Amino acid sequence: MAITLPSLPFAQDALEPVISAKTLEFHHGKHHNAYVTNLNNLIQGTELADKNLEEIILAVAKDASKAGVFNNAAQVWNHTFYWNCIKPSGGGIPTGKIAERINQDFGSFDKFVEEFKAAGATQFGSGWAWLIEEGGKLKIVKTANADTPLAHGQKALLTVDVWEHAYYLDFQNRRPDYLTEFIAKLVNWDFVNQNLG
Repeated sequence: MAITLPSLPFAQDALEPVISAKTLEFHHGKHHNAYVTNLNNLIQGTELADKNLEEIILAVAKDASKAGVFNNAAQVWNHTFYWNCIKPSGGGIPTGKIAERINQDFGSFDKFVEEFKAAGATQFGSGWAWLIEEGGKLKIVKTANADTPLAHGQKALLTVDVWEHAYYLDFQNRRPDYLTEFIAKLVNWDFVNQNLG
């Protein structure tokens, strides 16, 4: 079963002025699409060709000889997850179960924001900051390059992409400003609540 590029869950210009249509044109149309193309080329004619994305990631995560497959598969998964984590007129203070859990596990929403932004800002080079659930507790982790919580048995709830291609056209080197705007104006808390189950 070929891996396909999912459509964005919003119009290409829907996140302006925080994330421009030009950024999404490159980020989704070129970067995300390239990972899909590369992955399909890498798994064609192998035992992985009939597996879904999660199965591929788990099958190759600990195999250094399959790093190329892992990197492309994980980036397809991470990006698809990221698009669902954001929406037009999103962000702000969450409601529902996630709001209760954030207060319970971080002490306050402000403390969560501080820790989440710090994780994103201090991820050296390319990578991701995540809100995950592990062992019944919410935690913030960061992963380098293509790494993903899925490969570590962690349940992803929210992510922010801190690869430069995610923000550089709009924010240049101001990654902390991108993270501030992401939390204030983009987070799709409904999706986060769904992930919490």
